[in-house]
Amino acid sequence: MVSNIMNEALGTNSPWMAFLLIINLILCIYPILGAMFWFWGALSYTLFRRKDELAPEGKLEKEPFVTIMVPAHNEEMVIEDTFEYLLNELNYHNYEVLVMDDGSTDKTPEILAKMQQQYEKLRVIRIEDNQGKAHAFNIGMFFAKGKYILSNDADTLPERDALIKYMRYFETPQGLNYAAITANMDVFNRSSLWGKSQTVEFSSIVGIIKRSQTAVNNTMYAYSGANTMYRRDFLISVGGFRQDRATEDISIAWDHTFMNMTPKFAPDIVFHMNVPESFHDLYKQRKRWAQGGTEVWLTNFTKVLRHPWRYRYIIPMLTDTTLSIIWSFFFWITSIIFILLMLRFAIVGNYERIWHGIVMSMIFVNFQLIAGIIQVLAALILDLKGTKLRYLFFAPIYLLFTWIVNPLTIVTTFLRAVKTILGHGSGTWSSPERKGKGNA
Repeated sequence: MVSNIMNEALGTNSPWMAFLLIINLILCIYPILGAMFWFWGALSYTLFRRKDELAPEGKLEKEPFVTIMVPAHNEEMVIEDTFEYLLNELNYHNYEVLVMDDGSTDKTPEILAKMQQQYEKLRVIRIEDNQGKAHAFNIGMFFAKGKYILSNDADTLPERDALIKYMRYFETPQGLNYAAITANMDVFNRSSLWGKSQTVEFSSIVGIIKRSQTAVNNTMYAYSGANTMYRRDFLISVGGFRQDRATEDISIAWDHTFMNMTPKFAPDIVFHMNVPESFHDLYKQRKRWAQGGTEVWLTNFTKVLRHPWRYRYIIPMLTDTTLSIIWSFFFWITSIIFILLMLRFAIVGNYERIWHGIVMSMIFVNFQLIAGIIQVLAALILDLKGTKLRYLFFAPIYLLFTWIVNPLTIVTTFLRAVKTILGHGSGTWSSPERKGKGNA
C-alpha cells in the first residue's frame, strides 16, 4: 500500500523516494512496535517491579486524615448512591467527603442538602457558575482538611479497602516522594457491547501501558481523574490543576514529573467506574482525551528541546506522544490517498492494482492485529489475576476503535489544542448523559 502511494504520488525515480519509504515504513509499523514495546515493558514490570506492590498481608499503623473530593456537575442520577457508598461502606474511619458542586442546575444541590443533614462527614461547597472540574478541585484543595486528597468522580466507587491501601503506599519510605497514586480502573457497566469492549481497553491501558511506563521510567503519562489520591502539598507546589486544559489528570501528571516528583501506579487498588455506553458519548469522551494529550505535548515539547539533559527522563514520554500524533495524521492522510488511488484504478479498469493494494493493506492490518492481540492477551492475564480473560472476544472491537477512531480524534482536535495553548482554552464541563442508577 505504501509503495503504491509513493509511486503514484512522486514517481519511482524521485530522489526523495528512499527517504520517504523509510519514514513510511516506520510509521506503518508504529502500532506493531508500540504493542510489542508495551508488552515487553509489562513483562519487565512483572519480573523486576512487582515487588513495589503491597504485600498481601499488611496492616496500617495509623489512619492519616483523608479528604475524598468529588467535583460534581448535574449528577442527580448517580450522586446519592455514590455518597451512600462512600460514607457507609469504606473500611476506613478518619476521612471526610468534600463535594464541589460546580454550578449544578438539576436536583444535585437538593440531594446534597438532604444528605448533609444525615452525615457529619459530608461537606459541600457550592460554586455558582460552572467553571470546570480543575477549577472546582483547585478551590476545594484549600478547603480540604486532609493531608491526602482522593479525587473521586461522582459515578465512581473505590473498593472498600482502597483508602487503607493508598495510605500503606504513602506511608512507606519510598512513598515520601509519591506525588500521587492512581488506581486500577475496572469497568462497572459491562452490559452493553461498548462496555465490554472498554473492559478490554482499560485492561490494555492500565494493565500494560502504565506498568510499562513504571518499569521503563518510573513515571506515567496520565493519572486517572476518576480515582487518584494526591499528596496535598505536592498539588499546591505545582500550582494545582491547569484550569484551561481539556484533561487536568494528564497535565498534572506531566507537571509532577517535570518537578521530579514520582507518579505511582497501584494495580492492586481497584475502583469501579461507569463508561460511555453509546458510540456518540464514547467518541465525545475520546475527543476530550485526545485534545488534552495534544495540549500537554504542545506545552512541554519545546521545554524538553531547550534542556534535553535536564529533562532526559521525559524524553521517552515525549517521543511516544510525538510519534502517536504524527502517526495519526499519517494514517488518515495515507488512507485518503489510498482510497482515491483505488477509485482512480477502478475508473481506468486497472483491477490488478486494486487487488494488489488490498492484499498489501490486509498484510499490514493482520500484522497489527496479531501484535494488538498479543498486547491485549498479556494485559488480560496480568490484570486482576486473569479474571477478565473472557472479554478477549471483544478485543477486535477495541483494536479497530483504537486504530481508526483515536487517530481521528487527535486530528480533529489538534487546532483546538493549539488554540488552548495560545490562551483560548475553556475548562467548563458537562456531565455525560445518564440512563439511571449505576449507569453512565
